[in-house]
Amino acid sequence: MDWQKGRQSDNVVEDDGSGAGGGLRFGGFHLGLGGTIIVILIALIFPQTRPLILNLFLNDGADTSQTAPAPAPPADLSDPQHQFVARILGSTEDVWGAYFAAGGSRYEAPKLLLFHGRTRSGCGAASEAMGPFYCPIDRRVYLDLDFFREMDTRFHARGDFARAYVIAHEVGHHVQNLLGIIPQIEQARGRGQPMEGAAGLSVRQELQADCFAGVWGNRSQQQLRWLQAGDVEAALNAASQVGDDTLQRQTRGYVVPDSFTHGTAAQRARWFNIGFRSGDLKACDTFAAPTL
Repeated sequence: MDWQKGRQSDNVVEDDGSGAGGGLRFGGFHLGLGGTIIVILIALIFPQTRPLILNLFLNDGADTSQTAPAPAPPADLSDPQHQFVARILGSTEDVWGAYFAAGGSRYEAPKLLLFHGRTRSGCGAASEAMGPFYCPIDRRVYLDLDFFREMDTRFHARGDFARAYVIAHEVGHHVQNLLGIIPQIEQARGRGQPMEGAAGLSVRQELQADCFAGVWGNRSQQQLRWLQAGDVEAALNAASQVGDDTLQRQTRGYVVPDSFTHGTAAQRARWFNIGFRSGDLKACDTFAAPTL
């Protein structure tokens, strides 16, 4: 993939530990080294305060669902990995910007926050173990670049287009949010509709984001002609490597379809391919599909 053909987005930001996306917070305030030491001393001297202090550290003493994201500094785009992320994000902005403009509306691009280890999002605390994710509350994509190394070693999903697929999938969730799909899913959840399971709403939501990623791949290729031999196969492999059945076999040794949240390896690859082959969002209605 000749990813350097892409335009760099201005929406890649970085959690530098100052609280932009994470950092050490206590009761809604960011602590410096001195403040942290004082709090620890209080906990040591007055053991009865430890549960309260721990709760304030973990939960930030705030309702994260109602908290606007803190400003974050721009990422260092002299870093090649940061450049890659910025160019892939820039391409998603161009593709979805054109799509929304054709429908008479404006695309509101998400911020993509790079973090290391752990951070805090509008959806709560997060860590690298969660993998990349999208938070619909603050409309940000979160990515720990260590996940790319894990793709190489744990998931055996190598290649630039495989990594691009990961970003495009999370941006696909943002597109779902803008189109009103995520709010509808949350309403259905509130009515008690099943989320998990082989045909649950969560699986259908994730497969649609895979399909949207495929649509982006199709349209970005039309714009930039940046794909090379083997790129599509690399993305299809990446999609299949993070299927629920694949991951459950690795971690449990067996598969539990009733606990599926993202779809099987075959389903994830299939829906990415549907989006890539068609380049049409109308082909991505996983919610109406009788079989996934």
